[in-house]
Formats: sequence, C-alpha cells, structure tokens
Amino acid sequence: MPDQQTRTRPVAPDSRSTRHRAMALLTAAAPGLGAYAAVRAVGLLALWVSASAAGKDALQLLGGRWDSVWYQRIAENGYGYTVTLPDGGVHPDLAFFPLLPALERGLAAVTPLTVQGAGIAVAWLAGLLAAWGIFAVGARLYGRRTGVVLAALWGAYPTAFVQSMAYTETLFTALAAWSLYAVLRGRWIASGALCVLAGLTRPSAAALIAALALTAAAVLLREWPAGDRRGLLRRNARMLMGVCLAPLGWLAYVVFVAVREGGPFAYFDVQAQWGNSIDGGRALAAFIAGLPLPAALGLCAALGLLGWLVVLCVRQRQPLPVLVYGIAVVVVSLIGSGYFGSRPRLMMPAFPLLLPPAVALAGLRTAARTGAVLAALSLGSAAYGAWTLLGPGPP
Repeated sequence: MPDQQTRTRPVAPDSRSTRHRAMALLTAAAPGLGAYAAVRAVGLLALWVSASAAGKDALQLLGGRWDSVWYQRIAENGYGYTVTLPDGGVHPDLAFFPLLPALERGLAAVTPLTVQGAGIAVAWLAGLLAAWGIFAVGARLYGRRTGVVLAALWGAYPTAFVQSMAYTETLFTALAAWSLYAVLRGRWIASGALCVLAGLTRPSAAALIAALALTAAAVLLREWPAGDRRGLLRRNARMLMGVCLAPLGWLAYVVFVAVREGGPFAYFDVQAQWGNSIDGGRALAAFIAGLPLPAALGLCAALGLLGWLVVLCVRQRQPLPVLVYGIAVVVVSLIGSGYFGSRPRLMMPAFPLLLPPAVALAGLRTAARTGAVLAALSLGSAAYGAWTLLGPGPP
C-alpha cells in the first residue's frame, strides 16, 4: 500500500497531452487557415504585381504610410509626438493604442527585422490567428465547413488588404474572435483576459466589452427569479470575474492619457482633436447629402445591404455575445464623426456579419461552386486592395 506522501503528491500536468490537444486544434483548423492564406496570397500577389508595374515598393505600401508610421514612431520613441496642421489643428500620438507598438518594438529587438518589418510580421501572424479564431467560432456554431468558408470570406472582405498592413484591425480581430470563442466555451476568465488585450489595441474594444457584459446580464436575469441569490453569484463567480476583467485594458489606457495630460477626460479630448467623436451619425448623414445623386444612392444601397446583414444575423439567432459584438462594431463605426473613408476598415472586425453568407455558401450543392464564389470574391478584393494601396488616400 503506498504511503500518505505518495498518495497526496500532486500530479504534474502532462505537457505531451497539452501539445497533443493544441496540435489537434490546429489540425482541425488547417482547412480554414489554408483557405484564408490562399485568399490573402491572391491579394498580396495582386499588390506586388501592381506595385512593380507602378515602380513602387509593395512592403513600403503595407508598412510605411498613414497610421503605420504613427505606430512605428511610438514603438521607437514612446509617446510624445504631435503634429500641428496648417489650420492650427493638433494631432497627438496619444490617439493610438499601445499594444501594437509594444509588439513591434519587442519583435524588432529580438529579430533582425526593422520596426516596420516587425509591424508587417505582427499583422500577418495576427491574420492567421484571427482566421483560426473566426474558423473556431463558425465551426462551433454551424459546422466545420461553415468555419472554413467564414475564414475565407473574412480574408476576401473588400478592405481585407488592411489585414496585411501594419495596422491594428487584424490584431484586434484575433483577440476578439478568441475572446468570443472562450465565452461560447464558458471560459469567462480567459475571455476577459483577451478582452483586456483588445482594450489595449483599439477603442472598438467597447463593442467586445458590451458583448460580454450584456451576455452576463442576460444569464443573471434568467437565473434571478429562481431564488438563492447568494448561490447565483457563487455559481457565476468566474463569469463575473471575466466581465470585471474585460474593460481593464481600455480603462488603463484612458487613465494613462488622463494622468499624462493632466485631465480626467484627456483621452476624449485627444480623440476629438483627430475629429473622432460620437455624433450619432450626423457626419455620415452630412457626407451622404454632399455626394452627387448616383454616389449617394450607391452608398445608401451599401448601407441597406449592411442593415440586411444585421437582420439576417438576428434571424439566424446567433448566440448573444456574437450577435451583440457584431452589431456593436457596426454601430460604433457609423456613429462617429471621423474620416468617412476609414469606416469600411473599422467594420472589418465585425466578422459575425459574414456568418449568414458563410452558412449559405457552405450549403451549396458542391464544393466546386463554393470555391468558385470564393475565388471570384478573392479576385475582386485583391483588385480593390491593389487599387486602394496605390492611391494617395488612407484606407
């Protein structure tokens, strides 16, 4: 008979079992990752060919312009840079969140990559992690084939070229997708921790925070009439811990800006200096009203299609956290006063909007038909991406 010491000795985790589980998850996701990588490869090839024909450097187009430069400057020098515009306006770098610059600086420090190259590398790796998380959500809800199609559709999004740029949307989408997947698995603390990182990446983490909070509130309201209030909190302790964790990343950066600038609302003042404030959609309405009639009608049709996708998501009865997150990203993107051209990019993390078409495409009679549709969408996205990146304006 074994002695007491032997019987009470804790069992060490089986690292081989953990690796096997991780490999099993990766193997299951391989078709989705492959489909996503193929779609993005088409986009990158189109950009390289177009840039070569125009005498431009494709990598410079992906990592050396617009917001990418601001993130790289923060990575190299920290915060403190401000641009004064000819009209007297001020653009401080505090409008940009810290996680991407921190990753760029860290990767450049341990590899031969420049900060610019590190930014592109982070974006490409984050793209694969995002596609994996998107596949995982789609496969859990509607089956593996839908997960594969969903990952490919996200890679063929009209502004999917941003997924290959040194921007934050791809990193944010990866964190949001895995946070939602963790909620669907009931792993609230993991979800909250991922939401903390998302809150250090983009202000649109507010959509993810809202998704977790509303889902938790729905759970508590559903169980509240059953009595045993103390037992209710005890049963849902991990959920409540995850919800409490969720906003800490975003709040930490808001507090950082407040302390640095010496005012409790300094973060919102900084965003207003960039023209990024919440106006309830007035700027969008004014932009549409100022367009020529054909362009205004086309934009209204696009917004109508967006609204129809939201309706389809509701009719599809998506799980509450997924549904709230997708709708909240759209709402946050449309009610701001910022530059209109960036709004399709800002809505790119709302991958749940692609679930209805993903289910429809996955249900086509043959895989060849599904592949043909995805190929056509990939070519269209690639052409649009190359045209946009070779243009003068930011996405």
